[in-house]
Amino acid sequence: MDILSRREEQILLAVGYLQKEAYLVAIRKHLSSVQGKEWSIGAIHIPLRRMEKQGLIHASFGGSTAERGGRRKKIYRLSSSGLAALKESKRVNDILWTNFLKVTTLSGFG
Repeated sequence: MDILSRREEQILLAVGYLQKEAYLVAIRKHLSSVQGKEWSIGAIHIPLRRMEKQGLIHASFGGSTAERGGRRKKIYRLSSSGLAALKESKRVNDILWTNFLKVTTLSGFG
């Protein structure tokens, strides 16, 4: 299994958090809120398409709404492969952080 990029990991985590509300604009709002910086639509849309092709997420269309001019939202959800990729990413990050903290303290940086 390939390691997720940081951006892919964050997008997948947002999809998992938002669940049935995981559509492009909601993902963007969530990530922007958490990070305190604006994400562009392209910074999310392009990885979503790529991860859908890789089978890390599935997409389906919700119902149309008047507020969207009759357009339907594309809702994303984690696949079992996407969840496995997130678990592997967390496992690797946990090891890296543990090793880092063994040799230094965060107060010595920055």
